[in-house]
This record gives sequence, C-alpha cells and structure tokens, in this order.
Amino acid sequence: MSIMTIALNAQEKIAFKVSFPAPQTHYAEVEMEISGLKGDYIDLKMPVWTPGSYLIREYAKNVEAFGAVGPGNKPLTFNKVNKNTWRVNTSKSQSIKVNYRVYSFEVSVRTSLVDESHAFLSPAGLFLYPAGKLNLPSTVTVVPHSSWTKISTGLDKVPGKSNTFAAADFDILYDSPIEVGNQDIFEFSAAGVSHEVAMYGGGNYDKEVLKRDMAKIVHEQTKVFGVNPNKRYVFIVHNFNSGGGGLEHLNSTVLGASRNAYNTGPGLLRFLALVSHEYFHLWNVKRLRPIALGPFNYDEENYTTNLWIAEGFTAYYQNLFTTRAGLQTPESFVAGLATAISSVENQPGNKVQSVSESSFDAWIKQYRPNENSANSTISYYSKGSLIALILDLEIIKSTQGRAGLDEVMKAMYDEYYVKQKRGYTDKEFKDMAEKIAGHSLDNIYNDYINDVKTIDYSRYFEYAGLKITNANARSNEPYLGVTTSLRDGKIIITQVARGSGAWNDGLNVNDEILSVDDYKVKKTTAGSNELFAYITDKRVGDKVNVSVIRDGIEKTMEVSLLRSPALRYVISTVEKPSDAQLAVRKRWLKL
Repeated sequence: MSIMTIALNAQEKIAFKVSFPAPQTHYAEVEMEISGLKGDYIDLKMPVWTPGSYLIREYAKNVEAFGAVGPGNKPLTFNKVNKNTWRVNTSKSQSIKVNYRVYSFEVSVRTSLVDESHAFLSPAGLFLYPAGKLNLPSTVTVVPHSSWTKISTGLDKVPGKSNTFAAADFDILYDSPIEVGNQDIFEFSAAGVSHEVAMYGGGNYDKEVLKRDMAKIVHEQTKVFGVNPNKRYVFIVHNFNSGGGGLEHLNSTVLGASRNAYNTGPGLLRFLALVSHEYFHLWNVKRLRPIALGPFNYDEENYTTNLWIAEGFTAYYQNLFTTRAGLQTPESFVAGLATAISSVENQPGNKVQSVSESSFDAWIKQYRPNENSANSTISYYSKGSLIALILDLEIIKSTQGRAGLDEVMKAMYDEYYVKQKRGYTDKEFKDMAEKIAGHSLDNIYNDYINDVKTIDYSRYFEYAGLKITNANARSNEPYLGVTTSLRDGKIIITQVARGSGAWNDGLNVNDEILSVDDYKVKKTTAGSNELFAYITDKRVGDKVNVSVIRDGIEKTMEVSLLRSPALRYVISTVEKPSDAQLAVRKRWLKL
C-alpha cells in the first residue's frame, strides 16, 4: 500500500503548509489543516526533543501567534494545557485550520534556522501533532521564499502537487529534515542507492572527490549488513566558517562542516569521518536500536543505558570504515586510537562515571556540561568507542578470525530489526556478543561497562601483535591543575582538575589569577602560557603562593605542586608478531 493510499484511507487527514514571507526575521509560518475530526476538542502537541539528540530542548518556546479557525474561517477558542500542548475547542467542526509562527534562529543540526539565505527545517521543532495519534499520515507543502529555488529532503514527493511531500506517520515526519534555498546539489550512486548531497554555504570542496570517497564509505558499510535499507538518501551539509557535528535520520542526515577545510588532507578526512559516522547510523540506531529508543515518547526523556553501543560503536566504526575504504592508512587509524585512549584516560571523570551510567544520564549531563564535568563524567561516544575496540579484538581472537564485531552487529540487525521488528535490551546485546565470541564477556561488562576499572589495553592490543606504552611514564613534571582562559582582559580559571594541588588547596573556577610567587601574570594569552611555563620550571612537591581575585576580594593560597598525571599513549608493533597475531590484525583491519 502506498503512502498516499494510506493517507486517503485515514479517518483524519493532516496537511501542513510552511512559508517564509520575511526570512530575514527568522520566522517560519506554519498552517496546519486537520479534517475528519470528531469530538469537542483536539489537543495539539509540540515535541520537547528530537531523536538522536538526547536533551529536552523545549521546542514549544519558539511558537508564537497560535490561532485556529473552523469552517468559514470562524475563530475557535483554545487554551494552553501545558508547556507544549494547545487544546483547540472544535465546536464539533469536522475540519479546522491552525496557524502559528516558529522563531528559527539557532545554528545546529537539530534546530531550525531561517534567514535571508535559506531555511533549514528540523521537523520535531516545527510541526504539531494530535495527541495520541502519532500514527497519522500527513503532507507538507513548502512555499519557498521568492529568492529560493530548491528543496532537499528525504520525504517522498506527492505526485501531481508542487513542492508537496508525504510522511506515513509523525515518526517519519520528525525524522525528515528539510533544506530550502539555493543549495548546491550533486548526486552519486553507491550500493544500489541514489544519494543526493545538498551543500549550503559554499566551500572549497571538489564534487568528484566527494562522490568517489563517500561512495567508498557507503560500499564498505553496506558489506557488513549485506543490505542497504534505502533506495534514496540525502546528505544536507551546512558549511560554515567553522562547523561540525551531525544528526542521523532514517534516510538522510544533516552535517555541519567548515567550508574552507575540504582541500586539506586532515580537513577532508574529518568530513569523511563525519559522513561515515552518520551513515553508519542507518543501521545502528535508526534500525538496530536500544529498545527504549522507539516508539518514541516526544513528551519526555527516553532513557537507555546503551548509548555506548548506539553512539560509541558508531564512533569506533566511523574511523574503521575510512580505513577500510582506503581513505586513511592503518597506521593513521591506530595512531588515532592511541590519541582516543589518552583522551579518555586523562579525564578524571572516567574513574567516576561508568559508560552505562553516562548513557542513562545523557539527558542531564552530555549536552549540559559545566566546569566540573571533566571531573565527574565520561562521554559514551569516546568511552563507548574503546569498548567497541576491545570487544572487536576479543571476538576476533576467540574465534580465530572467523568473526568480529561486524558479525555481532549483523546478527543483531537481522534478529531484532528484520525478524522481531523491535529494539534490543542490554541483556540481548550481551547474549548475542557472547554467542558469537563463544564465551562469557562478563569481565568486560562488569569491569569496563558497568564499572570504572581501567581497561587492560595491553591485553587486547597484544592479540594483534601491538603494544601500547605511556610515553609520559618517566615524566616527573609538576602541574598546578587548572585550565585558564583570557576573559575580558583577565586570566580566569575555567576548570580545576580533581585530585590536583589546585583542587586540594582551594583554587576555584572563576578565580582571576594575579600572580604566582613573585611572577606577575600578564593579562594576555601569552601571559597564560608563561604562567604554565613558570610552573613547569618548578619541582614536584614545591609549594607556590597563588594570588587571585575572588568575588572582588584578593586572596593568596599556598598550593602544592603534584606530579602531572597526563598520559600520552603510543601504539607500536611487537618485534616478532606470531602468525596468530598477524591473522588477528589482518582480520581486524581488513588488510
């Protein structure tokens, strides 16, 4: 049954129209027509979050000028029931029309933005839905500003209607961003799928290079699952002076990029890694998903302890696939792992918050960091990618190269998305991984996923004939334990590291540093660098007098300099790897 047939057979029909009569004011004008109604009233709701971005964003705060009319444009009364629900008294009208405006001026991949150059529509923050009826189909007619000529979206076009698109239900609608403007569009085909790339903001990209390299990533990822679930896919790319980030959708993605970084090796690789990350979400998250992530509750948080799989595994695979696609060398990939491990192990919060807890608390911590976050949290992206790494190596080793994490992901996809058509529980993922590994994975789960014990990296890298060493192991460098920034011509403490001298002896975030001993800190960026150079010239165990201004009062504190705990890992090959080790390495990196 086609989408349009579903729409025609529905008892209630919903049609949106969105326009931009004055885009320089940053408003999208929305008209919502609802027919086939019964009853005295209808509740219309705005989601409070958007899937893939685990934060309550309160999209209703941007809604203005709400109004409703019945047949003959007769005004209908309404009242706001709660923060994101409008109750319209229909007076038993079978059809009504609702109008409202949405202020749209936040640069991100998860929020709408309208200005004189384009409109990016993030549907969860734009379109209302009837309470309890997320299953209803809808159409969206886009009325571009007179200066705009193009529309890019993963939604299906409605035959015979200009600039009109259909969604089988609100989950599909909210999962289908729309770009309206004069974007540069090019296409490529890979794995039997037609791909559209819509570039907003210009840039020094080479279309032919991007077509070639993006296609390689698509092919490599499709190999893992044996099937690409789409016939058409859309990349919406927002190019800014300095941009980044991405958000996955069912058959599209929105990427943030730096417009002038494409013509450098590192800049191009960063963009391709982002492409790899968001594209892998086609399978991991959008289809193979933790059971809490769908069907969605758009009114409140949807909790899961498995974002370390949903996002962390994707972060691991993004670089593994650029390596398999020949876009970076295996040596570069392994060096990146050393950097990633150093970053995680240098964060004090890694010894405080487990990666499963990090997943559950994403709603209150991941997107709302403060000055103490580094001391108390760890990212399920970065730590999760390291869990994926050790699971991959463990499974390859224990199966003598017959299977790896690829086989776990495919088996999970086939079982829970294709066969059972639902999400998986934490236990179900663990059971599948153990089934393919051929043994218990309790040690990894108990110590590294649900606890905060330090991963035994040496054990897992040894499987592949690699060794990991801390290049700072013999360092005896003192450190103060603060991070500073130049703010309004002042050197301000922005972070105090847990367990450092500064932490133990009372330096605070927001203190303005005036001097250390007799050294007067210059109120410049260079002065901040000189401050840390002064500390480096001291010895571990020395005490320094730090003078600060705190809340307008000058204070001097004696601070003990401790040994810097900074780790700098390096990964190298063992001198004489065995055949078994070389086999693991070959299977792991697909050499």
